[in-house]
Amino acid sequence: MSDTSAREVPKPGQSGPVVTLERRSHVLLIGLNRPHKYNAFNVELINDLARAYYELENDPDLRCGVLFGNGKHFTSGLDLAEVGPKIEEGVLDPSRPGMRDPWRKDGIWTTPLITAVHGLSMTLAIELMLAADIRVAASDSRFAQMEVNRGIYAFGGATIRLPRDAGWGNAMRWLLTGEEYDAAEALRIGLVQEVVEPGRHVERALEIAEHISEKAAPLGVRTTLGSAHRARLEGEAAAFARLEPDMSALLHTADGHEGVASFIERRDARFTGS
Repeated sequence: MSDTSAREVPKPGQSGPVVTLERRSHVLLIGLNRPHKYNAFNVELINDLARAYYELENDPDLRCGVLFGNGKHFTSGLDLAEVGPKIEEGVLDPSRPGMRDPWRKDGIWTTPLITAVHGLSMTLAIELMLAADIRVAASDSRFAQMEVNRGIYAFGGATIRLPRDAGWGNAMRWLLTGEEYDAAEALRIGLVQEVVEPGRHVERALEIAEHISEKAAPLGVRTTLGSAHRARLEGEAAAFARLEPDMSALLHTADGHEGVASFIERRDARFTGS
C-alpha cells in the first residue's frame, strides 16, 4: 500500500467534508461523513458522493472502491426535510458532468465497489448496498426499507434489485412492511455476503478490495463487471454476443499474456493493467 493520503471532496462554502476520500494503493476508501446527523443524506452528500463515484470509475489507477460510514452508523437514510422538496420538484440530478449516480442506474460500471455497513443502515442505505458489487456488514447492523411508512416508496432501485437478489417473497416481506431486520436476516436473504464482528466491517471490506486490486487482472475485472452490467441493461443475448470477442481482446493484452505465462510457470501473476 504505497499511497495512504487522505483528502476531501471540494465543497465551496462548507466548513467540513461530508465525504472523505483516502487512497490506499489502487483502492479508494469513500467515507460518508455527517456523523452528527447519522450520515443522513442531504443534497450536498448526494452530490459529493456522486463526484467520488465519478473519480472511482474514471481514474485508471483505481481498481476497487470501499464505501463506509464515519461515526456510529452507516446512514439513517434520506434527509427528507431537505431532499424531499427537490425530489418533488424533479430537480435532483446526481448524474451531471463530473458525477456518477450513487445508485448506479446510469449505465455500465467497470470498477468494483464494496460497501461496509454498521449500525443504522436504513432506506437508501440498502439501495446503495444493492447498487454495489459486494456487501459486508457488522453484526450490529440494523436494516429497514421504511419508505412505505412515510407515504412514499423505495425509489432508489430497491423495488427492482431486492427481488432480484433476495427473491420475491423475501423482498416483499421487508419492502411492504417497512419493518426492521438484523444482519443475520440480511445475510439469509443475500443482501450481504459476509457478517463480521462490530468494528471490523471496513477492515474486512478493505481486505477483499485489496485482494481484487492486487491478485486479479484489472482488465479482466473490468470486463467481468462490464459483461454483467450489459446483461442487466441490454439483455442476455447482447452479453453473450460479446463473450468471445472480449475474451480474444483480453488474450491479446500484456496481462493476458502474463496470466497464461504464470499458469504455465506455476507462479503468481504480476498484472499491470495493460
